[in-house]
Amino acid sequence: MYISVTGIKPKGITGWLYFLLYNIPASKASKDHDGLLASEFSSINGYLHTFTVWESKTHMVAYRSSTAHLKAMKNLSKIGSGKIHGYETNTMPSWEDAYNEWGEKAREH
Repeated sequence: MYISVTGIKPKGITGWLYFLLYNIPASKASKDHDGLLASEFSSINGYLHTFTVWESKTHMVAYRSSTAHLKAMKNLSKIGSGKIHGYETNTMPSWEDAYNEWGEKAREH
């Protein structure tokens, strides 16, 4: 399975509004996308996080190319700055374990 953890730090109230405008539709689209096994959302230390578990990297890449996700990514600079980390594993990690891995290995996006 493939794990994807993202964190976006909104730029003030305007960033939050853009986040709601673009990321909520993208999140809803992911729930209906083939191959999604689990997803969680959280806010920690000023970052808005998504934690998604996919059957495979191929499934995640297919979602990443979806209209809703592309629209959100094209507008990331309006929202704020972000970090992303994805990895393959044989067992589903807890949110805490995935968050810790993100903290250690995430790259700026």
